[in-house]
Amino acid sequence: MDGDLATLYAQRAIRGVRPRFSMALIRLAHQGPMTIGELAAAVERTHSAMSQTIGAMRREGLVDSSPGGDARTRDIVLTERGRALVPFLEAEWRATEAAVAELEAEVPYPLTRVVADLERALAARSFRDRVAGLLASGTQE
Repeated sequence: MDGDLATLYAQRAIRGVRPRFSMALIRLAHQGPMTIGELAAAVERTHSAMSQTIGAMRREGLVDSSPGGDARTRDIVLTERGRALVPFLEAEWRATEAAVAELEAEVPYPLTRVVADLERALAARSFRDRVAGLLASGTQE
């Protein structure tokens, strides 16, 4: 699905934007400057993942940083280019949610239930533990 959204962006001449940027850019537009930690919590990502995303968005000219509330933090702020993309990204987000709802109506097992079931199974035993166990038992061959 991310590949399809990336193609949609390219067709609309939106360069340098990845689907994973959308919620972060939208949050920054609505809530103002935030630290990486605050933004990660707001969009339910790890600090490390958000740090990487911020780096990618900075390289594309979508965000910048300014001194934060103390010497150890930096606030992430939208650039003019980032701000200009938000109305499209909000519309795309609403359309994506509607498309997911359409898909859920077409399949006998809702996607949201699949995600919840996978989260529950991975909480019981991580994917890393599963792979490591298979490697140790030699059953992957």
